[in-house]
Amino acid sequence: MSTVLEATKRETGARSILTEVRNNGSIPANVYGYKTEATPISVEAKSLLKELQTNGQNAVFKLNIEGKTVNAVINEIQRCALKGHVKHIDFQAINMSEEIEVEVPITIVGESAGVKEGGVLTQPNRDIKIKVKPSDIPEAIEIDVSNLNVGDTLSLADVRGKINFEVLNDDDYTLATITPPTKVEADADAEAVTADDVEATGEKLDPERPGRED
Repeated sequence: MSTVLEATKRETGARSILTEVRNNGSIPANVYGYKTEATPISVEAKSLLKELQTNGQNAVFKLNIEGKTVNAVINEIQRCALKGHVKHIDFQAINMSEEIEVEVPITIVGESAGVKEGGVLTQPNRDIKIKVKPSDIPEAIEIDVSNLNVGDTLSLADVRGKINFEVLNDDDYTLATITPPTKVEADADAEAVTADDVEATGEKLDPERPGRED
């Protein structure tokens, strides 16, 4: 799905220029790549954020740069470390008929047997890099973990043949693991003394000496 975004060429130089762009409700960006010279642009913030929320970061955008249309995908998003809002975007111009490399989110489906037994599901990696034509980029790739037991690890080698795209990650790329539940075991050497123990021996305990009073 292509999303049309209006873009405007912008000046470069002092940081104050970027601040002014943001204060005017836009996000500074660059576009470069297929048949496109590196060009500093700005896009309207509300429109871009709405499209990101609706179609995801892997959407194909049609940038209307002052009358010139460029097909592009997002190559990088820079966010504010404190507030998380978007500060800058790099768009990569693409040829719609050629495959490109993109990272796609992993969606875990199914409830594993290990989780039902009390195990904990962990997901070390949340994206997969694939090679695909821009028009075929999926929103996510589903990975089924139903057959995982406690102690099992699911790597890319286990599911590569089930994914309908060329996956570029190595076979040992970990997708999910089921770890055993955490157990808190009492120290076997630290036995509590109860009132019944006192009655059985007929002896008193010295509060300063937690043992027998000899």
